[in-house]
Amino acid sequence: MTSRGREYEWPEEGGLVVCSVSNVKNFGAFVKLDEYEGKEGFIHIAEVSSGWIKYIRDYVREGQRVVCKVLRVDTGKGQIDLSLKAVNEHQRREKIQEWKNEQKAENLLGIVAQRLGKTVDAGWEEFGYDLLDSFGTLYRAFEECVMDEAALSQEGFKGAWVNTVVEVARENIVPPYVTIDGYLEATDPAPDGAIHLREALLKIPRESEGITVKVQYIGAPRYRIVVRAPDYKSAEDEIQKAAARALKVLEAKGGQGAFRRKE
Repeated sequence: MTSRGREYEWPEEGGLVVCSVSNVKNFGAFVKLDEYEGKEGFIHIAEVSSGWIKYIRDYVREGQRVVCKVLRVDTGKGQIDLSLKAVNEHQRREKIQEWKNEQKAENLLGIVAQRLGKTVDAGWEEFGYDLLDSFGTLYRAFEECVMDEAALSQEGFKGAWVNTVVEVARENIVPPYVTIDGYLEATDPAPDGAIHLREALLKIPRESEGITVKVQYIGAPRYRIVVRAPDYKSAEDEIQKAAARALKVLEAKGGQGAFRRKE
């Protein structure tokens, strides 16, 4: 499967590409670029391996998927020269994982379109290409939705499809961390109420065991609590505890407040 939106693009010289070997000759191998529809490249035998090659098929064979470095691109002649030996094992693994992630993201976009009652093409036109432009890759867009529930709105996206993208992302992607927020409204009419508020807010910040809790001033009497945690359950538990800590101190001093997860 090729990456959507690359039907008319060319790879950049010096970049890495995922290829499928289509034809092996004694002088080199012809490949199809999996990420660029209709594009083919050539690996000269001198670029297959750094050592002496007796039988080229000991290194490449038809149907094999490889990662190559782009040496030269001639758009006029439609030629792409590639190197297999210039890619180390770490680069190969990273590029293959990136490619697999993007394939997964394209499948998720199809699920989003289906839930919205749209065709996949309509999904791409309505929001898929815009997500690519904003996040660089489609997978990154879905991953950001899981790590930060406000990621799309912060990029200016609106519409019924936004919640569906977040929903599908949460169901299918395990993120390295998630970020959520909530809003605390706190007041204390006492002469020293400002001191009481400060004491209450100081109970909110925390950092341990992969969890960070911060408080941001929005404008009296509103404060934003931001929690970053390994998963949503931990984040939800922590944000409720943080708000409770602050409210307990505030109410003990005669103040009052309320916590809301959404504005």
